[in-house]
Amino acid sequence: MKQVVTVRNLTIGEGMPKICVPIIADTEENILKKAEEILQYPVDLIEWRADYFEDAYNLEAVASVLAGLRKVMGEMPLLFTFRSESEGGCKAICAKDYFALNLAVAMYGEADLIDLEIYQDLERAENVISMLHEAGIKVIASYHDFDKTPSRSEIMTKLSKMKELGADILKIAVMPNEIGDVARLLKITGRTSINLEKPLITMSMGQMGMVTRIAGESFGSDITFGTVGEASAPGQLCVEDLKTILEILHKYQ
Repeated sequence: MKQVVTVRNLTIGEGMPKICVPIIADTEENILKKAEEILQYPVDLIEWRADYFEDAYNLEAVASVLAGLRKVMGEMPLLFTFRSESEGGCKAICAKDYFALNLAVAMYGEADLIDLEIYQDLERAENVISMLHEAGIKVIASYHDFDKTPSRSEIMTKLSKMKELGADILKIAVMPNEIGDVARLLKITGRTSINLEKPLITMSMGQMGMVTRIAGESFGSDITFGTVGEASAPGQLCVEDLKTILEILHKYQ
C-alpha cells in the first residue's frame, strides 16, 4: 500500500497532486516579497531555491532568510532546495559543502522538507538522510537530467536506490527528446507508484513533457511545480491554469 507523507497540514501521496511554487530571487528582501506574493495564489507548499540567492554560501544569511520565510509563511510547508549546477542549478558546490549546507538548514528548524541530490555522493547521502530524519525533516531524494530521458531500467534503479536510502519522497526530472520518452516516463511512474509504495514526483521537462505536470493523479506523481512569475524549470505552468486543470481532471477520476 502506498505511503503518505504528512507535513504540517498537508498530506502528500493521496488525492490531487499538490502544487508547489518555487521562489527564485537573489536577495533576502526579494525572496520574502516573493513568498508574500505566492501566498495569494492556490498553492500547497513553497520551495525556496536557495541556489538563486546571492549569499547562498553564507550560512548566517541562509538562516536569516529561513527565519523570515517562516514568519511570512506561517503554517505553509516550506521545501528547501539548493539545486547544484551539475543538476541544472545556478551555483557549483562540492559534495561535502552541499551536504553540510543541507544539514545546517535542518538544524535551523524552519524548513519542513529538503530536496537532496543523493547522487552527489550515495554513501554520504544515506547518513545525511538519517540525520535529517532525526531533525524532523522529510526528505525528497532527487535526480535531474536536462539532456535526455534515461532508459527504463536506469530510471527504476535510481528510484529504487532513493527508497533504499530511506527517502520519504522520490523525485526524478528528465528531458524528453521524442514523444516516446514522455510516454515511457508516465508508464514507469504508474508502475513505480504501486511497486515502491512511496510518494513520487516525476516530470518530463519542456513543452513536450507538459502533460506529465498535470497527469499526476492518473499516473501516480504526487507533487507538481507551477509558477507565479518566472519559472525554475522548462515546461512549468502558471499556478492558476495548473489548479484549474488539476481540478477538472480530479472531477473525472
